[in-house]
Amino acid sequence: MDTIPSCSVPDAAFWRSSDPFAEILHLMRMSGTFYAVSDLSGEWGMELPPIPDTMMFHFVTEGRCWLSIEGEEPRSLEPGALALVPHGRGHGLTSEKGGSTVDLFDLPREELGERYELIRVDGEGPTVRLVCGAVHFDDPAAQRLVEFLPRLICVDAWDASQMEWVHSTLRFMGNEARELKPGGETIITRLADVLVIQALRTWIAQADDAGQGWLRAIQDPKIGRAIALVHRDPAHPWSVDSLAEAVGISRSGFAAHFRELTGETPMQYVTRWRMSLAVSWLSKEKVSIGELADRLGYQSEAAFSRAFKRTTGKSPGRARRERVGLGEVSA
Repeated sequence: MDTIPSCSVPDAAFWRSSDPFAEILHLMRMSGTFYAVSDLSGEWGMELPPIPDTMMFHFVTEGRCWLSIEGEEPRSLEPGALALVPHGRGHGLTSEKGGSTVDLFDLPREELGERYELIRVDGEGPTVRLVCGAVHFDDPAAQRLVEFLPRLICVDAWDASQMEWVHSTLRFMGNEARELKPGGETIITRLADVLVIQALRTWIAQADDAGQGWLRAIQDPKIGRAIALVHRDPAHPWSVDSLAEAVGISRSGFAAHFRELTGETPMQYVTRWRMSLAVSWLSKEKVSIGELADRLGYQSEAAFSRAFKRTTGKSPGRARRERVGLGEVSA
């Protein structure tokens, strides 16, 4: 049987005052794949190709346009609207509902840098200005959240206090993209973090389907805290008893409620979370299997490897080779 070393349970008093959902949002740091400031006049249409493992966003700063994605009714985007396409699906933006499109990369453009572009279409008619981006979430907790989002999220109604800083933030992003000052990439990415997180907070507060499954679990006062504990300290020797004690409910009540909300047992979740971290680290770091085992609380490399294969269906070495390519760091 795989065993992990003993250590004390983290201070439960701290977690009673924490916000489990905030723990997830705190980890939603994005890395930018592509940003564009678009200045579009007259009749135009662009088709954005699928970009796997990314979230695309479009923020309208001026004018009106339409967003179309398979399986959804076309959505009108007015000034201040922020549209998120969480799963990197292909979609279209047009000046008119049902308008024709051309490939994004066939539109007139000015390269502002490796990841930044200014897109211009000069025509007779109203002007639409957009700030768009394709971003990737590196942390497994953030990736897990994105899995449960719908294919399209549109936030088109901010309250008065939000609207002022949202527009200021977008103007700042646009200036940074145009001028490419030192550190511009970091600034744009962090500002995009804030905008996307605020849009997700707004959607979760308003949408009926945001209160289901794992999204409901992380917002639950007890189960959410347990999930946050596991995420914060995956190497801890968690058990159903220790998690129930940490969040202040009975073992049986905790186990039943956890399964009701997440569809799996607490210990299944703990193991799957550890393996999600392992897969992420295997693909991004030059870390040995022994180091991974130690980070995740396993007493031996063999114990970790057994758990990894049982969960993922493959060995850690094979998972690494599939992710980073043969010939790179070997297990």
